[in-house]
Amino acid sequence: MSEFQMPTLGEKFPEMEVKTTHGMKQLPGDYAGKWFVLFSHPGDFTPVCTTEFIEFQNRAADFKAVNCELIGASVDQVFSHIKWVDWIEEKLNVKIEFPVIADELGRVANQLGMIHSGKGTNTVRAVFIVDDKGVIRIVLYYPQEIGRNIDEVLRAVKALQKTDNDGVATPANWPNNKILSDRVIIPPAPDEQTKAKRLESAAKGEIECYDWWFCHKAK
Repeated sequence: MSEFQMPTLGEKFPEMEVKTTHGMKQLPGDYAGKWFVLFSHPGDFTPVCTTEFIEFQNRAADFKAVNCELIGASVDQVFSHIKWVDWIEEKLNVKIEFPVIADELGRVANQLGMIHSGKGTNTVRAVFIVDDKGVIRIVLYYPQEIGRNIDEVLRAVKALQKTDNDGVATPANWPNNKILSDRVIIPPAPDEQTKAKRLESAAKGEIECYDWWFCHKAK
């Protein structure tokens, strides 16, 4: 993987040893059997990043409830991370409980394509959602000026887990789609035989269809 290149969806998360505020960790090995969200920030002691850390921490229990851990990252040194999370607790009454990677040499950022060539050495706001098998499932890439929507990150994890477990797809804004509400989409029929079976299931009330290629069911 060359410098500045984002990894591809479906790729294994690259194996790496990282220094964090919780000690040395092996990625993705230490998270085997768990999902994790790795999110980078441009730098410590910056306003937008501070709000993001607080919001991630506020939703940490919701991520844990779906077997997903949180990991922060930037090119700052570990003592800077520690001082910053101490400041957040002291000034804003929020204790940051997830580890923060101190990528002092930029190796992690370069492996994951998190250094923008036009922004100096700062890491951009990237989000990597990695599943319990160590596979990268979603990559989100934000400019430094825009804070992330943590609810959307959590929603994406839940949607991926739903599609994996049930072999379905999820509509826009799931589980709050204006047409389907929290129902899920059955993948389009790949052949005429499956098409006929879908229509039979719809006639029996087992599923609902707008047409043979657009069928859905209760989650």
